[in-house]
Amino acid sequence: MSENLPPCPKCSGEYTYAMDALVVCPECGHEWSPTEAPPAGDGGRVVRDSVGNVLSDGDTVTVVKALKVKGSPSGIKAGTKVRNIRLVDGVDGHDIDCRIEGFGAMQLKSGVVKKV
Repeated sequence: MSENLPPCPKCSGEYTYAMDALVVCPECGHEWSPTEAPPAGDGGRVVRDSVGNVLSDGDTVTVVKALKVKGSPSGIKAGTKVRNIRLVDGVDGHDIDCRIEGFGAMQLKSGVVKKV
């Protein structure tokens, strides 16, 4: 890690390195030019639910379609309420971190929930 290189704007990884004219993050593979304007933090990122409502940390949402869960015979039913969500930069578009009663902690995609 070099002292003058910025952390990754995508995953905040601190082990960035220079490669030719780009800066590379070995943790997520993101490449960017150090001359680019820095991104506008979380304020610039907007997460919307399945009908277009803007979501924020602490919101309560309802699952809009039945979801299969590995290791569970029943899965999550449509209409299940999820309280106190947390927005994250997850893997494969899973941008909601939450705890669902009967299932425990898991990540959901914002496209399968509706804000209450």
